[in-house]
Amino acid sequence: MMQIEKQHIIDWIERCAKTYQENQVYLDGLDSDIGDGDHGFNMSRGFSAAAKDLETLHKQSISTILKNTGLSLRMYLGGASGIFYSTFFFCASQSAGSRTHLSLAQLFDALKHGAEGIVTRGKAQKGDKTMCDVWLPALEVAKSQAETALSTDELLDQILKVAQEAAISTVDMQAKKGRAQQHGKESIGYQDPGATSTLLMIEALITTLKNKLD
Repeated sequence: MMQIEKQHIIDWIERCAKTYQENQVYLDGLDSDIGDGDHGFNMSRGFSAAAKDLETLHKQSISTILKNTGLSLRMYLGGASGIFYSTFFFCASQSAGSRTHLSLAQLFDALKHGAEGIVTRGKAQKGDKTMCDVWLPALEVAKSQAETALSTDELLDQILKVAQEAAISTVDMQAKKGRAQQHGKESIGYQDPGATSTLLMIEALITTLKNKLD
């Protein structure tokens, strides 16, 4: 299994910033159906700020990079998404601790702590049509498959497949959290923007890790 260095984390955050900039209109469109219509703008702004702050963090630890990403998102992402994504990175930072590098299993364990932080903060569960509907199944398969005979490339493909299917599955759900829940049954038929931005974040991570395997 590969070893995760701080450069992996830096590259991931930078890729997220580029991804959200490229998908801003798409995410805003999803959010206009059942939200405020600004999720893409907010995600792009928040991660652009986080990526810019990385310029001063190249010599810092993995934990510090994750923590400062959370701080940037809390300041610049805004709204409920800012709270939840900042919580995610804060909790992941705590899990990473003082390690100078992480195994792939330790990385996914840190991300799992991040997702659990979102659950604790937002009281959301699978089926509520939120970002948790992607984080939880993706990280469950990461944990269950990490110690199997799968190659790293196969494991990453499996995680991505589960995340993609999970995001699509939110179309058939009724929103039970956030602004979207105000639409009641009318929220059915729309893909959740938070679940979609989480999918994009996971896609950015998988691409980053696969590039390091080449």
